Amino acid sequence: MMLDKLDLSKISHIRVTQVPFVQLIRSRSPQLNRIALTTACIAGIVATPAFAQITLDWVTVGNAGNSDDPTTGFGAVAYEYRIGKYEITNTQYAAFLNAAAVSDPNNLYDTRMGSAPEGGIVRSGSSGSFTYSVKPNMGNKPVIFVSWLDAARMSNWLTNGQGSGSTESGTYTFNGISSISAITRDLSNPNQVFIPTENEWYKAAYHHPAGQGGDTDGYWLYATQSNAAPVIATATGVGDVANPGPSTVNHRNGADWNGLNGNVTTVGSAGNTSFYGASDMNGNVFEWNETLVDGPERGLRGGSWDDNLASLRASFRDEDVPMYQDDDVGFRLAAPALQSTPEPCSIADLTTDGTNPGDTLYGVPDGRITVADLTFFVEAWLEGCP
Repeated sequence: MMLDKLDLSKISHIRVTQVPFVQLIRSRSPQLNRIALTTACIAGIVATPAFAQITLDWVTVGNAGNSDDPTTGFGAVAYEYRIGKYEITNTQYAAFLNAAAVSDPNNLYDTRMGSAPEGGIVRSGSSGSFTYSVKPNMGNKPVIFVSWLDAARMSNWLTNGQGSGSTESGTYTFNGISSISAITRDLSNPNQVFIPTENEWYKAAYHHPAGQGGDTDGYWLYATQSNAAPVIATATGVGDVANPGPSTVNHRNGADWNGLNGNVTTVGSAGNTSFYGASDMNGNVFEWNETLVDGPERGLRGGSWDDNLASLRASFRDEDVPMYQDDDVGFRLAAPALQSTPEPCSIADLTTDGTNPGDTLYGVPDGRITVADLTFFVEAWLEGCP
């Protein structure tokens, strides 16, 4: 069996988990050593990106094809998708700025992020050599003073692989600093990132099928899996919610810390989640959505740390121009659902050998690559993917 017979162009991705490469390279078979070394090189390239990578936590929003909320007309989504478990944080946005805003021609940084006590990011240096750092105790707080345009450009950057990826095309095609000419979604591409539509956002926040324990019409009034008014959050001295619980929401200026009467709090620390597992879809910050509401104005939902109870309700809908930025506005992102069943030859799982019950080439990983794994993979690949 010759390694030269392998056409690596037919494999879109190789999944490797906890690979004991030393054991592989010490094999007595020279050809298996060559395979092991090639696999090690591929894994090493994948594991060593040129730029620090942002990791987003996602939750999957299932129940595709659900109906609208009969009281508001929102929430129907025909497909499964993912949405951020948390709002984008200062740490994540600062990493984006350090990669994409060294000169900042697109005004991704608002100086109030540094000057306002609620803001969490400080800029240093001059145009062409700007650097960005996070204020103490603010890294895990939601980024604020961000526009819809900022969220769209971060979506493009993530879609394009982060690092030196473009901010001007991808999901959103920009034709100027403050305008776009197209939105291109590809739900078959799990690497694409986008701002959720109003229906996607609404479903992730308020939907809960009646047959799975939800309200009779399949929607809650609040994003806490409840129709009862949420508890007002309070805060510790470092901005964590001090009274977490399933109904606790940061609103009505209850989270006093950092010398302020009300402030943003650590994402997820309130303890509330929607049915699908997304945190803080009520309170903390208003969140942008993709939908045009009135002329050029884009949607905002969820309420914020300084807003009243009414702003949290499913019936409350807000909007503003895409350039709008304020101390109670942030965003979370969304992405297509992961494909649960890989196509033959598209994903090579080298962590099973097919000899145990339930093991197949695409089976349950055992966390190791052995000579048997490699042999099984190569033989099966050559037979099934000529």
